[in-house]
Amino acid sequence: MTKKELEDKLDELKSDYVRIQSDLDKLVYVRGRASSAQEQLIRLEEEIAEVYKKLEEFED
Repeated sequence: MTKKELEDKLDELKSDYVRIQSDLDKLVYVRGRASSAQEQLIRLEEEIAEVYKKLEEFED
């Protein structure tokens, strides 16, 4: 992947993270099933960390 593709992927992941976080807040408020949203957030955090790691390799 190119640096630009990684930056675009990072933007997409961050957008998804914010959306799911908002959904999770709503689920918690109405006492809905939040475990699925929490799992998605954890997965996104891992993907974001991986993209950051790959971006750092471009800096070296």
